[in-house]
Amino acid sequence: QVQLVESGGGLVQAGGSLRLSCAASGFTSDYYAIGWFRQAPGKEREGVSCFSSADGGTYYAESVKGRFTIARDNAKNTVYLQMNSLKPEDTAVYYCAAGPFCFSQYILPRDFDSWGQGTQVIVSS
Repeated sequence: QVQLVESGGGLVQAGGSLRLSCAASGFTSDYYAIGWFRQAPGKEREGVSCFSSADGGTYYAESVKGRFTIARDNAKNTVYLQMNSLKPEDTAVYYCAAGPFCFSQYILPRDFDSWGQGTQVIVSS
């Protein structure tokens, strides 16, 4: 059973940076995807970035492209989401999730079946 634990959320001023971590364990295959999602109050869960282990591909939603970077540390079994130039509209609970693959900027919650507990990010203006 895949287990995911997020950390790194917090309060930051607009223009600042945060790095989220997703510690993963329990994979039974070398091929998997780790996606980052966020959900703001009253809004649907939105996919923001994804890493595919099959080809090392990384994918980003348009809303975060150029500001967020996803990266994997194999030795630590951890996937990071570096978030720069944060905006108040980035405020949300951020979740990481595991699934079989991702291959485009359209990162959909229904394609992922294991989820972490979430970490809160608040960007003040």
